[in-house]
Amino acid sequence: MYYSDDIIEEVRMKNDIVDVISGYVKLQRKGSSYFGLCPFHNEKSPSFSVSPGKQMYYCFGCGAGGNVFTFLMEYENFSFVEAVKYLADRAGVRLPEAEYSPEARRAADLKSRLLEINKKAAAFYYYQLKSEKGKQGMEYLKKRELSEETIKKFGLGCSPRYSGALYQYLKGQGYSDELLKESGLFNVDERRGMQDRFWNRVMFPIMDVNSRVIGFGGRVMGQGEPKYLNSPETKIFDKSRNLYGLNVARTSRKPYLIICEGYMDVISMHQAGFTNAVASLGTALTSGHASLMSRYTKEVLLTYDSDEAGQKAALRGIPILRAAGIRPRVVNLAPYKDPDEFIKAEGREAFEKRLDEAMNYFLFQVKVLEKKYNLSDPEEKTQFFREIAGMLLEFPEELERNNYMETLSRNYRIQYEDLRKMVNHMALAPKKNPDPVRREGSRKKKENKEDAGQTAQKLMLTWLTSYPKMFDTIDGYIGPEDFTTPLYHQVAQLVFAQHEEGTVNPAKLLNQFSDPEEQREVASLFHASLHLEGQEEARRAVLETLCRLKRDSIDWQNEHLAPTDLAGLQKIIEARKRLEDLERGRVTLHISFD
Repeated sequence: MYYSDDIIEEVRMKNDIVDVISGYVKLQRKGSSYFGLCPFHNEKSPSFSVSPGKQMYYCFGCGAGGNVFTFLMEYENFSFVEAVKYLADRAGVRLPEAEYSPEARRAADLKSRLLEINKKAAAFYYYQLKSEKGKQGMEYLKKRELSEETIKKFGLGCSPRYSGALYQYLKGQGYSDELLKESGLFNVDERRGMQDRFWNRVMFPIMDVNSRVIGFGGRVMGQGEPKYLNSPETKIFDKSRNLYGLNVARTSRKPYLIICEGYMDVISMHQAGFTNAVASLGTALTSGHASLMSRYTKEVLLTYDSDEAGQKAALRGIPILRAAGIRPRVVNLAPYKDPDEFIKAEGREAFEKRLDEAMNYFLFQVKVLEKKYNLSDPEEKTQFFREIAGMLLEFPEELERNNYMETLSRNYRIQYEDLRKMVNHMALAPKKNPDPVRREGSRKKKENKEDAGQTAQKLMLTWLTSYPKMFDTIDGYIGPEDFTTPLYHQVAQLVFAQHEEGTVNPAKLLNQFSDPEEQREVASLFHASLHLEGQEEARRAVLETLCRLKRDSIDWQNEHLAPTDLAGLQKIIEARKRLEDLERGRVTLHISFD
């Protein structure tokens, strides 16, 4: 459904964000903003801020942020249109009969119909499980000690013994073959036509964070391959960006998520009271999964199977989680294979104890590495410590590195000073062919450099939307073209355009982005923070940020300059000269935070 920008902006302006959010969160005024406990993650100290000036909210703990529409979409699971209608009704704004653009109509209709089909398929499978035809499936679930309440909570079901039943049912509901093919619930056979993808399987509906059925997993009953089968990717299902059980786990009051390997692990853990458990959907952990989890937590406990394959999965997942700003810990399940088996054998309290004792991710990596070496052999023992020294070099902070060296010296009976010397020697030693550990360290340094450049862009956008006079400060030095990260560049263009029109309005600008992840990232661009003591330090920070941003921009433009573009080369030379004047103090900027 489509509403004009003017109508959307009218609705937004007539719903003060502080008033709306106060109905859900207890807010207290601190300075120019309001603060409260974040409703999107568990916290004890308020880090959720609401800015009446920007008409936006932002959580400095979990990164949730947006305008009044975004808040309702996140909190109430509304679609954008539902949020607009709710707020229009609240403010007494009469909405016109909305019209779809042709492209929006087709896309919205397709997604809506696919969600409808998946919901009906889930009801069909649940009904089959409760009927005589589902006897074998019910026996399997009862054998796994699942209660009726748990079966209902997760909407478990079963597909009939023979293919074709779901197809006949949905055809009877009036759906076309073309649409059913898009659903991923059917295979197309040239001779036999449309065939049910899932048959003779216990069915696990897969839901998105808004509890909408977007796909299915099926476990074969009896013998058969593959043992587990998932829906293929469709317009509504992307297995690399969804997690099984997250729709429930995200509302858990626990400060961490537990990631498991399969559906049954998640279900048995939820039944035992561990409602913060999730699982990837038949694929290894991806950056998309990590990004999704980072919206709700800063800590993840890994409970992969305790065999060698499970350990490898944990090792693969650790750097992915770290890159998303999540602190991983690893749960020791031995002597049991998986969480389901552990809980059935030892019970809830014993499993809770294992969670509390979960191992630091780095010490886990070292423990796995230890198995590769015979530590009673002096040469192998030395090589073991060389590898550890290389791993320690990945920590950019000396204090953190020293803390790990202290722990390792105790655990492996090596003198702290000897380990420190080995680390320093490895850091200083020139190598023509760096080993993988050093190459990884170099890559991380490059990523850190890129992150610093992005931070400069974020800080500048925050200052521009907070202090209108900042546009006068940067005039002639910084423009939208200097924001080189694609999304930041797009936002900068909108911010500068608003300034040209007379008023910078970040909450209105957010309406230009429909994807929830983009909205969160854009909101973060207006809430970058830097701890500063006094006006003089603040002015110095602005100067350093401006110079950093411009320096990165010049480097980027130089890399992308066509060899024949002499005019572009002249601009770069002039920009370098102006930047040099700033850095050497030949030019003084007037910086105001009014």
